[in-house]
Amino acid sequence: MEEEGPPAEGAVETPFNAETYAAEAMAADMDPWIVFDSRRTPRSEFDAWLESNWPSRVNRFGDEENGVSPVGWIAVLGLNHCPSTGDVTGLQESWEKLLASGRPVSFQTVKELALNHGVLTGKWLMHLDSGFKLDRAWECVARAALDGKISLVKVSPHNPKGEGKQVICAYNQNFTDESEVLRLDSIIRATGVKCPLTYKPDVYTYLGIYRNNRWKLGPTIYESKFDLESVPRRSHIINKVTNLEVT
Repeated sequence: MEEEGPPAEGAVETPFNAETYAAEAMAADMDPWIVFDSRRTPRSEFDAWLESNWPSRVNRFGDEENGVSPVGWIAVLGLNHCPSTGDVTGLQESWEKLLASGRPVSFQTVKELALNHGVLTGKWLMHLDSGFKLDRAWECVARAALDGKISLVKVSPHNPKGEGKQVICAYNQNFTDESEVLRLDSIIRATGVKCPLTYKPDVYTYLGIYRNNRWKLGPTIYESKFDLESVPRRSHIINKVTNLEVT
């Protein structure tokens, strides 16, 4: 699974390092994706596509005997989706120079690299057990993308060799714009999703900054928990870099 989640409360954490997670991410990105592009495909075809590709039933590794290819991700491109224009190669070259220089690595230095190279996209992550609830949460955010409210959503297929959880990612354009990050949380919550969310800048993914990384950076920068008791119901969002509540 590309975007690893925090260990479950009380669980023994698997001692994978960041390089292991990064290798899994690269493998998933390189394998074929199942994509519904709402900019080009008639909306009338969406329900049948969704029914044929429930993430809990799509096997990450396919079925070689029956000619079914591995699947990296299942994705819906929103009406306003446009490919990222950031300079990822330049970002990674600058990262290697930073590491070689011996300068300390912090959120601020990584953010500076991201700004310099225009790699500003990020995503809210939803980690859910494989099954009905995952499929329904996926349907909620996928329809929001279909309606043009989210530019891109994707979900990991079922990994029979994994820990039983799958991840849904919902993207926005600029992780440095806190109001934009919070607005995307509101859109996700408005679809009916109530599970905890964490937010990760894509720059972390491109640079291999995952859990258990050697720079001791937290792999996500916001955390959202939905408060069912408040009136009206709302998210409580913590900026994990500053440890301040922002909603």
